[in-house]
Amino acid sequence: MKCRAKMCAMRWASATLFVACALLSGCETSPRVEIQRVNVAVPVACQEPMPERPAMPTEALRPGATVDQYAQASMAEIERREGYEGQLVAALVACTAPAAPA
Repeated sequence: MKCRAKMCAMRWASATLFVACALLSGCETSPRVEIQRVNVAVPVACQEPMPERPAMPTEALRPGATVDQYAQASMAEIERREGYEGQLVAALVACTAPAAPA
């Protein structure tokens, strides 16, 4: 009986010691707080208006147009398309430019 009581007392003491060590181990270190700045891209709707497509001179030609009329309309259309393309590129650049930090 004495052996059994001693074993029980030793188990209780070792369990108590283990619990006390576990509780005190949390007091060893203090929590470390570190503030970090993280830049996150936020999608924003583009506010740039879509340029209106101009009427192209070759679209206005009648079916019986001569080769000279077609050539003249084609050269004028090249100029219009380049201007329209410039407007589209400007709108795209305005939409893809990085936003200024607030």
